[in-house]
Amino acid sequence: MRESVKLDTTAAPARCADLLANGRVDAALVPVIEYTRMSNVAVVPGVCVGARRRVRSVVLVTKRARLEDVVTVALDTSSRTSAALMQIIFREFIGRCPTFAQAPPDVERMLAAHDAALVIGDPAMTIKRSDVQMFDLATLWNQYTGLGFVFALWMVREEARVHLREIDWAAARDEGLKHREEIADKYAKTLALPRADLVSYLNENIRYELDDDLTAGLNLFYRLAHKHGLAQTARELKTISS
Repeated sequence: MRESVKLDTTAAPARCADLLANGRVDAALVPVIEYTRMSNVAVVPGVCVGARRRVRSVVLVTKRARLEDVVTVALDTSSRTSAALMQIIFREFIGRCPTFAQAPPDVERMLAAHDAALVIGDPAMTIKRSDVQMFDLATLWNQYTGLGFVFALWMVREEARVHLREIDWAAARDEGLKHREEIADKYAKTLALPRADLVSYLNENIRYELDDDLTAGLNLFYRLAHKHGLAQTARELKTISS
């Protein structure tokens, strides 16, 4: 089966969602909000990219002292799930509805025009400003719900579902996890971050197994996304094995 799979590791999750939706790939690691927007996909069970309490790479940066004082938020254009999560946190838990605007992931420019900025990925981990507050979105979600949060899932087109059941997705995940030290070595140089910080991020912050806690958090996210008009439906998870 290994020889029959062509793997593209260059596309960002949002781009992966577009490729899957357009039928250009059979499976992709996709932002979880996209599951509510694509009716012809199923989820690979047991595998995810999530966080139990703190993720570090998805943050809200603000000039305000309190989240209750935030009036405008710039949303990183590369975010989909995180943008929906940010809106849910404000509307459902803080009880406010700031103005949200899409913006390129440039923290300086985002904060020049808005009270707060949602930043994800490498830019979130390399912010070095002492005059702002940073709120970790996984931490906020856990504080309000007591649950972990899933940011991305492997999804499969229905047409390829039977064929792709043959892949041992958990084994593929575990094989990748063996290389965390090498990944930390590479990105320590690229991001100019301490290697130990990246090892901690990969080992302690990111969760790779979709367990009961993360599944409960995911289903709650879908229900709240539907409640607040961010998803057309609150779909229950349908896996490739069901």
